[in-house]
Amino acid sequence: MRYDLIIFDNDGVLVDSEPISNTILSGYLTELGHATSYEDSLRDYMGAAVHRVHDVIRERTGQALPDDFDDTLHARIFAAFERELQPVPGVTDVLGKLVADGVPYCVASSGTHERIRVGHLRTGLDEWFEDEWVFSAQDVGRGKPAPDLFLHAAERMGVAPARCAVIEDSRLGVEAARAAGMDVYGFTAMTPAERLGDATACFGDMGQLLGLLG
Repeated sequence: MRYDLIIFDNDGVLVDSEPISNTILSGYLTELGHATSYEDSLRDYMGAAVHRVHDVIRERTGQALPDDFDDTLHARIFAAFERELQPVPGVTDVLGKLVADGVPYCVASSGTHERIRVGHLRTGLDEWFEDEWVFSAQDVGRGKPAPDLFLHAAERMGVAPARCAVIEDSRLGVEAARAAGMDVYGFTAMTPAERLGDATACFGDMGQLLGLLG
């Protein structure tokens, strides 16, 4: 393999959480008087940290979201995760092959450490990730599309950015990886390839990924 580190996004790449979280987010925003469809949520917030929701609503309406918005949103999402969350089909096969080939990997997510941990415990992916391989937007000053999170993950894992490959499923994530000087492979299960912009290559099934990383 031509890369020394594979960096996975979490939501939509490792765990099949985007339909769950965006359904809840769009419903909660609508409940608060900010009419948001599921498609709006995917377009505006998929791949971003929750502070982007605050920023977008404030920019568009001049209003602030409630002080307990984050806590309420996460409580609703975590409850749904307990009922519904599954790993992305085929991702454990990819992780198993990386382990067998001795290729280091980690996760770098816009979600909080708690969200990552809850999702991994629910899906059994916690067995595949040591604590020191898990990075969150909480660890850096700016989330995606800024490159900070991916650069932080590479530094902590001891690998130069040019030797990293990022696996992403959102436009913001692709922008962040490119800004970090990394190759990025766009997973199109939730996002059409044309919306993944400057991805190195795109794929629609996890079974295709290892061939691209070759």
